[in-house]
Amino acid sequence: MPSYTPPLRDMQFVMHELLHVVDDLKAMPAHADMDAETMNAVLEEGGKFASEILFPLNITGDAEGCHLDQATHQVTTPKGFKEAYAQYVAGGWPALSSDPAYGGQGLPLIVNNFFYEMLNSANQAWTMYPGLTHGAYASLATHGTDAQKATYLGKMVSGEWTGTMCLTEPHCGTDLGLMRTRAEAQPDGTYRITGNKIFISAGEHDMSENIVHLVLARLSDAPPGIKGVSLFIVPKFLVNEDGSLGARNGIYCGGLEHKMGIKGSATCQMVLDGAVGTLVGAPNKGMNGMFVMMNAARLGVGNQSLALTEVAYQNALAYAKDRIQMRSLSGTKAKDKAADPIIVHPDVRKMLLTAKAYAEGGRAMQGFCTMLLQQEHSHPDEPVRKEAGEMLALLTPIVKAFITDNGWIATSTCLQVFGGHGYIKEWGMEQYVRDARINMIYEGTNTIQSLDLLGRKILGNNGATLRKFGKLVMELAQEEAANEKMAEFIKPVADLGQQMTQFTMDIAMKGMQNPDEVGAAAVDYLRVAGHWTLGYFWARTAQVALRQIAAGNSDPFYLGKLQTARFYFAKLFPETTSLMQTARQGSAVLMDTDAALV
Repeated sequence: MPSYTPPLRDMQFVMHELLHVVDDLKAMPAHADMDAETMNAVLEEGGKFASEILFPLNITGDAEGCHLDQATHQVTTPKGFKEAYAQYVAGGWPALSSDPAYGGQGLPLIVNNFFYEMLNSANQAWTMYPGLTHGAYASLATHGTDAQKATYLGKMVSGEWTGTMCLTEPHCGTDLGLMRTRAEAQPDGTYRITGNKIFISAGEHDMSENIVHLVLARLSDAPPGIKGVSLFIVPKFLVNEDGSLGARNGIYCGGLEHKMGIKGSATCQMVLDGAVGTLVGAPNKGMNGMFVMMNAARLGVGNQSLALTEVAYQNALAYAKDRIQMRSLSGTKAKDKAADPIIVHPDVRKMLLTAKAYAEGGRAMQGFCTMLLQQEHSHPDEPVRKEAGEMLALLTPIVKAFITDNGWIATSTCLQVFGGHGYIKEWGMEQYVRDARINMIYEGTNTIQSLDLLGRKILGNNGATLRKFGKLVMELAQEEAANEKMAEFIKPVADLGQQMTQFTMDIAMKGMQNPDEVGAAAVDYLRVAGHWTLGYFWARTAQVALRQIAAGNSDPFYLGKLQTARFYFAKLFPETTSLMQTARQGSAVLMDTDAALV
């Protein structure tokens, strides 16, 4: 059986030693009194909930899955899921970072982010149910009317009601301009919505008393394409004027998707049959509200893969220390045993360190992005809010695609550590691989993220935001220019930063002649940008570790950080060289292939 220990020490390192989040929070009135002790205490309790309540339900929930009663359209979640959700609500966990005006606790977003990392490590399928509610809450808080906020947000913050996002239809995925779901205006100001949605996570379940669906649909007079999409609140149960639940609405689950992973999460085919909805925001401007959910979800999906990387690493490390097989090539290490533990073998260590580097580096990146989101929403100065939002927009597709790609790599290598036992269900590793694979697909495939990064976030503003991130890299390089011990960590990132300008220009110039050049280079480009970003955080991590060691701190935690950083720059970061080469090869080898693709 697998195990899970919340990585509280590393979370504390990211918050307090690497990012100094308490200092940043002091500039935000809502969080000016926040202290490290409070944040640590909340996460310690959150870790207990994740490891003690959720983790034991992970393998059993995967085996049992969800069940749909075709007659009633009711979905039953795996045994223990509903009870765990009741404990989650009773503990006040849904309200952690929500606005106190709606019953929230108002804690910093980074606390909620790390709490959700632990939930996802413990049980990603279960965490899908409350996780989507945060995005729906954010969308309504930003674009909803006062009446809509008063009706829905308090119940969503308390966890009594959950939320979903209903976008995809059977004939269209990311290309939402093709959707057919229609909304007909009614005399009372509501709308009757009819259509079909697929792949709706947590679209129907037995864990909360109501489900608040945010649905994209077309008005009868809507213009074609994405400019004709509107957003609606469509609750499972209609809500009476006094806030009580009324009649069952005309939205129901017509079928469950049978998936290779996250089987405990109900992925629903949703049927809207004249369902009553209310408009969110302006007509034909639905993507404004939906993008609030989608961007939050993209950061959340990156967090899911980070979480799976962490738990897979923990179990692979424990197995490698215990499993004996063969002798070390450099001589016997465990003389009292018939063979050495497999952790003595170089390639096993490479697999373990790959997962560790991607988990701990990804955690730093996630923490940084969460603080950007906090600044964008909570900082009193508009220029700071604008700068934070711009940088976050650049990094969001990197977090989603790079971290999920790494999660797939890491869970696969951790499974490999187990050898033949890796694909035996009882060890838990094959589930992590299956669960990780979907994260590269939903909330916009990683190719979509790559096109968004290169086409919109970089070429769309002539690399202005990219240069701002480059300034952070150069400031670190200049700060440590005279420190020889930092050279092995700083030089690779600084050198790549200098190459990024020409690399970007090369792709841009080709793209001006042939747009397919951007599409051909985008995936490789994003991975280069991902390593540049991750390399920056690993260099900063090494900086903190070296300073602690120089000050006489003998905690092996810091030496471990240095060793992992050294491995990352020696074995993983050099991938950027080959990626830049393949990105520059152009589109012809892909597009001039009609004879090959027959």
